[in-house]
Amino acid sequence: MAETIGTSTGAYAVGHKPKSPWPALWALVIGFFMILVDTTIVSVANPAIKAALDPSTNNLDNVVWVTSAYLLAYAVPLLITGRLGDRFGPKNMYLIGLTIFTLASLGCGLSGSLEMLIAFRAVQGLGAALMTPQTMAVITRTFPAERRGAAMGLWGATAGVATLVGPLAGGLLVDALGWEWIFFINLPVGVIGFVLAWILVPRLKTHEHRFDMVGVVLSALGLFLIVFGLQEGQHYDWAGWIWAMIAAGIVVMAVFIWQQAKTRSEPLVPLGLFRDRNFSVANFGIATVGFTVTSMSLPMMFFYQLARGLTPTEAALLLIPMAVLSGVLAPIAGRILDRVDPRVLLVPGLGLTTVALIWYGLLMNPDTPIWMFLLPSALMGIGQAGMWGPLATTATRNLEPRQAGAGAGIYNTTRTIGSVLGSAAIAALMQGRLEANLPGAASQGGDFGAGKLPDFVVAGFSSAMAQSMILPAAVLLVGVIGVLFMQRPAHLVKR
Repeated sequence: MAETIGTSTGAYAVGHKPKSPWPALWALVIGFFMILVDTTIVSVANPAIKAALDPSTNNLDNVVWVTSAYLLAYAVPLLITGRLGDRFGPKNMYLIGLTIFTLASLGCGLSGSLEMLIAFRAVQGLGAALMTPQTMAVITRTFPAERRGAAMGLWGATAGVATLVGPLAGGLLVDALGWEWIFFINLPVGVIGFVLAWILVPRLKTHEHRFDMVGVVLSALGLFLIVFGLQEGQHYDWAGWIWAMIAAGIVVMAVFIWQQAKTRSEPLVPLGLFRDRNFSVANFGIATVGFTVTSMSLPMMFFYQLARGLTPTEAALLLIPMAVLSGVLAPIAGRILDRVDPRVLLVPGLGLTTVALIWYGLLMNPDTPIWMFLLPSALMGIGQAGMWGPLATTATRNLEPRQAGAGAGIYNTTRTIGSVLGSAAIAALMQGRLEANLPGAASQGGDFGAGKLPDFVVAGFSSAMAQSMILPAAVLLVGVIGVLFMQRPAHLVKR
């Protein structure tokens, strides 16, 4: 183990203590930003990808796997990759993950079939899984608890800006150069991010961990069975074996939790972390956020492009108010969070986002003037400023440095599982509502992947997409109720 020196928030390896933790955070944010952009950028390109690689079917489940394969490969290893950062250093794991992610982006852009694209997206997900926990772990270990809100505010602002840059860059690249370039753009960004992280991110103290291999196998198997079953359920008409797979996954996860509780050495998931009510509630909240953010973009983008005939760029421009307001207000919310109860920001933040989703659903019809979609976009931007950073700060506020990787891994696992469930659920709901509003749409002629739909199906298609927006709104409303059960942070109680 490297010789170390202590600090108030953790320990740096000798010779690697910077004057300020901010440059390291900015370097890590580049990679985190690329991960988020790569999720949102694909939602805009989905119609173009379907037209290019899956033109012969009208089933939307196939192209949804471009997102779901990424999220599945992202979610399953997160519990493990957080621990790897503790053991081998967050800087090392981040650089390895960034390399994998960047090379997989090249493979995605060169893909000549939908199956090949899905495979490389899965490799991208593995790279993202190695990177993400390290960003939160570095924040937790280098910023004091009373200053962590400002750092997490930058983290939240990154998410907000990515909601604009992803769709807008995706629209411009798809329109000008083709869908392949939404992946090729990652190559220069990945190289720049690697160089900056290599120079600016300090080497933190490593902790000896005994890897719980039984826990690793059980968690990976359980998560895979549940997520894969949910995603493929609609495709296989919810056959008996699909339900058996989901049930088996639930049983395996129950065994995993029991095994973690009984492990006497060092469990993969320290269940003691959940004794902190705010950690538990923040994990529940971020699961609903992950579900909502992933599920809302699919019906929205299909409606804009196929029902209203907008180009990918025009569709992305409708998200400008959301991204700008979120990006500007998130750092302010982070500074406020260091001085107030998190519920002061989280309840209105999640609540306004829920209202915006309902508003979107009410507007999604063929006759609504396009400019009106800027209004719920602005409301959602205000809401999201009080959502990402405050949840992450609250979850990590009381983590010890030794548990930073484990806590970050758990938090990002719950967020990503929420995203995978959202992707699977919205695909099933969209298909179901399409069949209800346009009987036979899944099997008859017509193309849901190229240009504006014929006028005679636009009304039914619009209704199906609008009805699908009810799901993310309902799930986020449950999140609003959940965060009400948070406690006032200890550093505020002492004042």
